[in-house]
Amino acid sequence: MLTGKQKRHLRALGHKLKPLIQIGKKEIETALIDETNASLDHHELVKVKLLESCLLDKHEASGTLSEACQAEVAQILGKTFLLYRPAKTPVIILPAADKPDKAAKA
Repeated sequence: MLTGKQKRHLRALGHKLKPLIQIGKKEIETALIDETNASLDHHELVKVKLLESCLLDKHEASGTLSEACQAEVAQILGKTFLLYRPAKTPVIILPAADKPDKAAKA
């Protein structure tokens, strides 16, 4: 599970990316999942765009695709979302997880 700090880092990296995956009227099928897995293996962070012909809701599409690819949703913005899955040898270095609150220790 990504922390808020890690999601902000990924959103900053994903801002300049162009969508590699587009979901259209065929919606989410095995070919799209395979293509997304290949993109995640190569890039770690992938921008996905929902086309006008897609009948899925953006939250439903991002949840379904992230679950099928064992990836995390880093951002949902408009008709696009970012998926992140670390590679076997990670290229993207995430910030350390947020430190626990001092109040939580007491």
